Amino acid sequence: MHYPKRIKLTLLSLTIGLATMLTGCGGNMPDTLGITNGKLSPCPDKPNCVVSHNYDEQHFIDALSYQSEFPAAYKKLLDAITQMPGNKIITKNERYIHAEFTSRIMRYIDDVEFLFDREGKRIELRSASRLGHSDMGVNRERIETLRGIFEQSNDR
Repeated sequence: MHYPKRIKLTLLSLTIGLATMLTGCGGNMPDTLGITNGKLSPCPDKPNCVVSHNYDEQHFIDALSYQSEFPAAYKKLLDAITQMPGNKIITKNERYIHAEFTSRIMRYIDDVEFLFDREGKRIELRSASRLGHSDMGVNRERIETLRGIFEQSNDR
């Protein structure tokens, strides 16, 4: 059967769009993840990232704080992460946690990192999209939702 050129282009576009949705829009894991000089990496010059180290005002978000002993805070953070949709813990050690969060429909992956400061009873954090320019505030909203879950109990 012979289709007009416009219909062929439309079908091709739909096929590519569907394939992209099915395979995901995750992107590759960035090489800027982890601890460098005792801190998490700064955000790139895009509005799709937040970080608690005071690098700049646009990307700044408050760290998490806790009053309990470190083991309780660590467990509480892991529990909060696992309550969030689309989570997957990638790395965890005594000082650092890296989790991926995947969006439901487009399958975008965001990297969320947590760095424990035991002496200061703080958890530094960074949440960044792998792809795109703007995230429409998703990373900031995710951290604030996680903060609410983390702070629910009285012992913080």
